[in-house]
Amino acid sequence: MDNWEAETLNISGIVDDSIVDGPGLRYTIFVQGCPHGCPECHNPQTHSFEENKRVTLGQLMSEIKENPLLYGVTFSGGEPFCQPGPLAILGQQIKKAGMHLMCYSGYTYETDLAEGGAVHTEDTDEMLSYIDVLVDGEFVEAERDLTLQFRGSRNQRILQLHPRQDVPV
Repeated sequence: MDNWEAETLNISGIVDDSIVDGPGLRYTIFVQGCPHGCPECHNPQTHSFEENKRVTLGQLMSEIKENPLLYGVTFSGGEPFCQPGPLAILGQQIKKAGMHLMCYSGYTYETDLAEGGAVHTEDTDEMLSYIDVLVDGEFVEAERDLTLQFRGSRNQRILQLHPRQDVPV
């Protein structure tokens, strides 16, 4: 087994055939742990940083590759950027498999994630290098809008970090 396959991730759960977490049929990984505490969050069970379910990246990639109908993978949460090291490694493997990668984050790109940002690290840089589409910004109940595609509130943005011709986002 290669070293990356043994690396682990603390997750809340998985949806292996989502049609709401990005374009096409997706494998969605809900990471465990989130510092934002957004009121009326869609996934409050993911907030605690206590260990929930530890899975290896090899196990996740094996499950992802089992479904030939998958268009892509989505990192959701919780807050994916609280586990940027293992998610960067997984992102690299997802891209090697030729799949689309989308990520939801309560952090904002310019203020928090980009160089000079509040949570910026080499791992966040690497993770961002594999993400095709980033939905950034905390969920804000006053901005909630059920008509929006792939986001819950109007303040959240869909950022195409690495645009692909075959993605209608």
